[in-house]
Amino acid sequence: MTSASPVIETNHLIRRFGQTEAVNGLSLQVGSGRCYGFFGRNGAGKTTTIQCLLNLLRPTAGTVRLFGLDPAQHEVAVKSRLAYVPDRVAFYPWMSVRETLDYLATFRMHWNDATETSLLDRFGLDPAQKTRALSKGQRTQLALIAAICPEPELLVLDEPTSGLDPIVRREFIQTVIGAYQEGDPERRTVFVSTHLISEFEGLIDEFTILDGGRAVMTLAADTAREQYQRIYARFPRDVPAVDWGRCGCCGARGANWRWW
Repeated sequence: MTSASPVIETNHLIRRFGQTEAVNGLSLQVGSGRCYGFFGRNGAGKTTTIQCLLNLLRPTAGTVRLFGLDPAQHEVAVKSRLAYVPDRVAFYPWMSVRETLDYLATFRMHWNDATETSLLDRFGLDPAQKTRALSKGQRTQLALIAAICPEPELLVLDEPTSGLDPIVRREFIQTVIGAYQEGDPERRTVFVSTHLISEFEGLIDEFTILDGGRAVMTLAADTAREQYQRIYARFPRDVPAVDWGRCGCCGARGANWRWW
């Protein structure tokens, strides 16, 4: 892969289940060092796309490339350079947190012990606790530690805040992405799938919104902030009746602007 090659590239990707097209003609490119958001409601086709990227599902049509390689033909070479955290994680229930991390580290060429220690402390995970006693949120935290410590070139996250307390979600994901990218930000790429777009405000460089298996929008985050703004207005008393059909300032229809 040259420096200009995308880390992730799909061209007209299609994945059918019977007569249902879960992914329908998806083309996207993710450059190195980017934090890329893959947004859409539940059932939009996000997880199916990720499973095609990781060769967990074979595409019905179209092509997939990671690091310029076909993951079906170069599975070991591709997967040795990435880490994946699914929306549902599971571990051997008889292992402790410490034993789980030690076991997972044996599959990796590199492991950052300092990052592991820091995140265990930050998340308040007890290394001696059995994984069967962990909550869903704690299992997610453990999975993210295991994904970050090998310092892969690509970190794929599918609904990473699932099961976490809403109060700590944003701080948590900031910690995870920060810990991952701080060592070599130009080479470390994050591809994060979620339906909770607001939690990633300020963290995402670029995003694609998926609906019904199709990409309906792909924009740089800075461009999106310039083009789409939400304005809040608070009045000391009742306001006169407003024609919601069209904005008097810019001519936008009511579907594109709102008052609060």
